[in-house]
Amino acid sequence: MDVVELADRLWRGEASIKDHHPIIFGGALAEITDDVAFLPTFGNCSAFATDDGLFMVDTGSSFTAPTMHAELRRWSNEPLNTAVFSHGHIDHVFGVGLFEAEAEKNGWRAPHVIAHEHLPRRFDRYVMTAGYNQTVNRRQFGLKDLIWPTTYRYPDETYVHQHQLHVGSLEVHLRHEKGETDDATVTWLPQKRVLCTGDLFVWSSPNAGNPQKVQRYPREWAQALRRMAELDAHFLLPGHGLPIIGPDRIHQALTETAEFLESIVDQTLAMMNAGARLSDVVSDVVVPAHLADRPFLQPVYDEPEFIVHNIWRLYGGWWDGNPATLKPANDRALAREITELSGGAGRLADRALSLMRSGSSNDERLAGHLIEMAWLATPDDPGIAAARQRIFSDRAERASSTMAKGVFNWAARESTGDEY
Repeated sequence: MDVVELADRLWRGEASIKDHHPIIFGGALAEITDDVAFLPTFGNCSAFATDDGLFMVDTGSSFTAPTMHAELRRWSNEPLNTAVFSHGHIDHVFGVGLFEAEAEKNGWRAPHVIAHEHLPRRFDRYVMTAGYNQTVNRRQFGLKDLIWPTTYRYPDETYVHQHQLHVGSLEVHLRHEKGETDDATVTWLPQKRVLCTGDLFVWSSPNAGNPQKVQRYPREWAQALRRMAELDAHFLLPGHGLPIIGPDRIHQALTETAEFLESIVDQTLAMMNAGARLSDVVSDVVVPAHLADRPFLQPVYDEPEFIVHNIWRLYGGWWDGNPATLKPANDRALAREITELSGGAGRLADRALSLMRSGSSNDERLAGHLIEMAWLATPDDPGIAAARQRIFSDRAERASSTMAKGVFNWAARESTGDEY
């Protein structure tokens, strides 16, 4: 199905975002308007034909770059003049090399890459924490053989706040924003009325809470969305998911996503200011009811409760308000004590399985605690391991978001010795 038609069906509720997950969706190149191509992959790419070669926003991951390049070459044979990295996540920045090889072979000028000044620091950090990033991304996406890269194509040019350039006669406006990352670039092409948001809009509950990744900035993210809404774009090309076409739809998507984030921030800060513990904040913050069914705000990748954790970390630090967790016992030591008090790991496991059968979300959470304690206390017991595998497999099946599914599936595999 054509991506524009599918995007319309998703907006109208005639198709489900759960069946067309924005993070893993892939499809053929679509010409969105004259001289504007959109390539939906794991990390979307947008290309613009100019009178001086191609301009691109993002160039794909190491996995998708060859497909992206082949698709783009069906649309245009022009050299790549300039590429902008919307941010430094590895699913957006690995396609330039294919165009550089072409340029060298054909005697063309090499592509010029532009990004925000924070992006090179991100690449430096990725090299420094390659082992950690490899582990958490294997866990998050279920990619057992993923190798985290340690070589990156750094930008040729960086900017600080705003930057304007021309590629041929195409006018390009870049603006730095903070949201999912601290190095985000919004690209606005006023002649085309095209807005490239990067991952500031991705057809899901904003990735403002990822449990395994560095700080996100939901308040600043909302401000960025409202600034984008003022541009009167006619075509929104996101970092993941499908295009949104039409100024009214774009304005609604951007402002309601901003409202979604603002509400979570305001509720969280109000409870923090009142002295609440993190566990109570996580339990009590809710998404505004009138936004809960929006197709572009579903928790299929990140989840609102994870956003609460990130807001707490940003404004309140790492301690959750529970005095026992300020200087806690080792997890395994605590598990052994609780197991002994409860009459053995088997009793904890049986209770955990019973809680899972109830079907209650709160009982599922309790079951997770109990089975983890039983397993930590007796990691070599095959019966406990089997119960842990079953419980976390069930939790993965019932979870809505990629992030929760990834962690729960990892725990289930770990129970059987199949570790990443």
